[in-house]
Amino acid sequence: MAYIGIQPAEKFTSFATQEFSTSATTSYTLDHAVANENELALFVNNVRQQPGSGKAYTATGTALTLSAATASTDTMYCVFLGRALQTVTPATNSITAAMVGNDLISGKTALGAEPADTDEFLVSDAGTIKRVDYSHIKGGGITNAQQWRITTSFTGTADPISANWEEVDSDGYGRLGTTMASASGIFTFPATGYWHIISTMTHIEGSTAFAYATNIIQTTEDNSSYGDAAVSYNEATTDGHYQTTSASFIFDVTDTTTHKVRFKTNQAHSSTTTMGDSDRNRTYVTFIRLGDT
Repeated sequence: MAYIGIQPAEKFTSFATQEFSTSATTSYTLDHAVANENELALFVNNVRQQPGSGKAYTATGTALTLSAATASTDTMYCVFLGRALQTVTPATNSITAAMVGNDLISGKTALGAEPADTDEFLVSDAGTIKRVDYSHIKGGGITNAQQWRITTSFTGTADPISANWEEVDSDGYGRLGTTMASASGIFTFPATGYWHIISTMTHIEGSTAFAYATNIIQTTEDNSSYGDAAVSYNEATTDGHYQTTSASFIFDVTDTTTHKVRFKTNQAHSSTTTMGDSDRNRTYVTFIRLGDT
């Protein structure tokens, strides 16, 4: 068929309807004005009524007049035959994959930043399309990595090592994420998650050969009772001999107020020194958050 002007787009068509709250009356008000009763189909108790004077109803403007009063128990509604409404809402399951353009996503504006937690994605859940918030699918990758060190050497046992801690601050050091908190040698985590803790200690034996020193990671899950989570040993075979040990532990921090860590060293001989330095890492710990708990 030829058109004058722009050809109208094909759309889905439906008719406006109105439901009435019935009572013992013959007069009702229409939502939309009509020229006469032939522009609407009236149903009472799901039975279509005959329009016209001397029949079931007449209508003009917004006034609807019945030939007999309804009862409050009746149901009544009308369909406006002269008021077709066009809508772009398709029928359920009528859209197929072939109808979706290849640029459905690429043609849209890019977000350009990490989505907000409440931003939503579509997923297929065993064949059923569902929406999911970004907060449920984000994660992965290391979100925190940092190092702390002892700035001053000390001799003998430290249970725990409670003083002279600093976050590394030299030679291009960089931290990922929020810093740990340290108070009297007890470290508090900035976030829950799986944390990899690596303790590295350098010792020097002062006067006795064949003496050992320990490198101990201690953790608590109740902010009170500490247990030895990881222990490593070294042994100096000669006076003045340096030894470096490493202890490692993965800690599931489910609560930052109760799950904490500290570090301990003890020696077979009191002359053994634990090395510290404010310019380089000699005795130090590394904290890496691996992911969510």
